[in-house]
Amino acid sequence: MNRYPDSDIDAIYRVIRERRDMRHFRPDPVAPDQLQRLLQAAHWAPSVGFMQPWRFIRITAPERRQALHAMVESERRRTAAALGEREDEFMRLKVEGILDCGEVLVAALMDGRERHVFGRRTLPEMDLASVACALQNMWLAARAEGLGMGWVSLFDPVALGTLLHLPPGAKAIAIICLGHVDHFYEQPLLEQEGWAGRQALATLVSENSWGEADARRIAVAPTLANTSP
Repeated sequence: MNRYPDSDIDAIYRVIRERRDMRHFRPDPVAPDQLQRLLQAAHWAPSVGFMQPWRFIRITAPERRQALHAMVESERRRTAAALGEREDEFMRLKVEGILDCGEVLVAALMDGRERHVFGRRTLPEMDLASVACALQNMWLAARAEGLGMGWVSLFDPVALGTLLHLPPGAKAIAIICLGHVDHFYEQPLLEQEGWAGRQALATLVSENSWGEADARRIAVAPTLANTSP
């Protein structure tokens, strides 16, 4: 009774499977109604204690985009230096499309989160998990709409908070690039570039305690096997 039609189920699994973290964009603007739909999809996300901790800042000033790009570039170089022998390999990767995409948003955790105890007394980081759910909703909706989305986390959150006048206690957690793309990557870009590979699901699932293999194993649906979301 509660099951969706097969065609709808197939579409849901398809968008999960074909979602990509995009770094290559066209500069065409995103239609206002599309942007509104994506933000609404994010706002429909679940949140622990129904706290809805997500806040979004739309970046429309060119100089503000340039400032964000400079912050990311600075952190990119620091990250490369911290990677040691993989520094040169990392520097060859494209990690963002801030200056290229149609829309840039900053996602932040709201201030005053300490008031929300429900579900967070022992796991205060569930506020961050809730925002991640909102961003995943936006990602899937963007893919369904044929728009690319990239999540950029290479920045100093304190410096970005200062730039955007975040109130005390709020914290920037993502720079979001949204826009039209020529095509979607066949695999996640880091997998495509040989940076890392996807682990087998069976090695990540155990039964009753950490590392105890399920003798029955986990059967992966054929539509999802050997694919990369």
